[in-house]
Amino acid sequence: MDGKFIQEAPKRGFLIIKLDNMWYRLIQIWDWFGEMTERFKLVRDFNRASKEAFISGIAPTLLEAKITMGDSSYRHSFSKYMGGGIRIKALTGRAFARSELVELGRIILDNEEFVRRLIALGWDTLEVHDSKGFNGLKWALKNYANIGGLLN
Repeated sequence: MDGKFIQEAPKRGFLIIKLDNMWYRLIQIWDWFGEMTERFKLVRDFNRASKEAFISGIAPTLLEAKITMGDSSYRHSFSKYMGGGIRIKALTGRAFARSELVELGRIILDNEEFVRRLIALGWDTLEVHDSKGFNGLKWALKNYANIGGLLN
């Protein structure tokens, strides 16, 4: 042999690797859409439950949730690149005082399981607004999930 390079035809193993790569990418895309579906379902379920509570008289205010950009300074390792914020809007017909916005935010933030679910689904910012005023408040969700308590 004089050291010439001989290129062989792709073997069957090469084709299997290509198919594995393709399936891996399809599963990644499927997971991404599945996670987005979970996020939209949570918002839809929140809005539906809020509407039912308002209609039945359990809640004095109609609330509406929607996905927003969020605050980049509140990001964490699970944050979504786009849509890291969730905004809760109180449809009252009047401007809320700051204390009322804080109270509404505390109701949500005191539910640790719900906050953890929001974080797991990629949200990093909770925003609370009223329907009339231009003021709103925002919180970093990671500060209210009690994460890492066992590590200390």
